[in-house]
Amino acid sequence: MEPKKKVVINRDWCKGCGICVAFCPKEVLVLDDQEKACWAYPEKCINCGLCELRCPDMAIELEENES
Repeated sequence: MEPKKKVVINRDWCKGCGICVAFCPKEVLVLDDQEKACWAYPEKCINCGLCELRCPDMAIELEENES
């Protein structure tokens, strides 16, 4: 089942602090090889919004899925 919303990460704004990764209860986000947040496991996402809420740089948004 696909999540109702998708996590969109503005890679230009992401500084790779890892706060979103630490707060994600389902371990959906990871830091990639460029030390930027990546929505690695969308199938596990429960759309809790903690990543968007905790990002100090406002680099993460939850957007409606176009399905």
